[in-house]
Amino acid sequence: MTDSAPTDAKPKREAKPKSELRDTLSFLVKLALIVFVIRSFLISPFVIPSGSMLPRLLIGDYIFITKWNYGYSRYSLPWGIPLIPGRILARNPHRGDVVVFKAPPLNKEDWIKRVIGLPGDTVQMRGGQLFLNGKGVPKVRVANFNEPITPNTECEPRFVTTIQGKQICSRPRYRETLPNGKSYYVLDLGNTIADDTQVFHVPAGHLFLMGDNRDNSEDSRFPQEVGGGIGYVPEINLEGKAVVNFWSTDGTAKWLLPWTWFTATRWHRIGEGF
Repeated sequence: MTDSAPTDAKPKREAKPKSELRDTLSFLVKLALIVFVIRSFLISPFVIPSGSMLPRLLIGDYIFITKWNYGYSRYSLPWGIPLIPGRILARNPHRGDVVVFKAPPLNKEDWIKRVIGLPGDTVQMRGGQLFLNGKGVPKVRVANFNEPITPNTECEPRFVTTIQGKQICSRPRYRETLPNGKSYYVLDLGNTIADDTQVFHVPAGHLFLMGDNRDNSEDSRFPQEVGGGIGYVPEINLEGKAVVNFWSTDGTAKWLLPWTWFTATRWHRIGEGF
């Protein structure tokens, strides 16, 4: 009778039982990192809270902004986390770009305006007309901007009218064309203090931004003040460039009535680019 040969085989370790909680937490962390990267460096949503960019943007519009156009700074990151020193991969915007930025002086709220003046430019309003570097920007009267009156409409009584049995807000609209050929619509609702200004000299590293709703926009025409104007906006405050509407609602939807989510949608505005 022979002895059996010795063996070097080691007993197998029992696999650790899977932890559903650990796997779920791992998935959520990875998902949060992916969302953080996408929102910080690629694309981010933005909802329009006011009528300062009428007629292009309505209250209740949802848009995407691309984050790479002007480089990155701490304001590219959610909550302005100071992980990026200064501004990297910096590129200047073009006149006429619609941009999202952290609004001075607090640099906490996200605002959206149109780039009018670049560093070194002079900007002035005279009698409601924009002057850039001493030359008047062409402003041509076009058909009124007619907007159905809904909960997301801010309309002065003098502009309320009825068309085909529906209440409409009908406001004077003009087309402006900048020296670089960029053309867009603006609203001019009458004579206001913002129609005649001093000559603004845009300093280095800053921008002059304005809303398209010229008589209802706190912008670079007004000095920096909490709850008021924004003055010259540092380029480092730029977050991204507006590129497309991906949703729009007139404000009539109710959370507990799902069918109203569809009836409240402004379908014709989805997909509109800049």
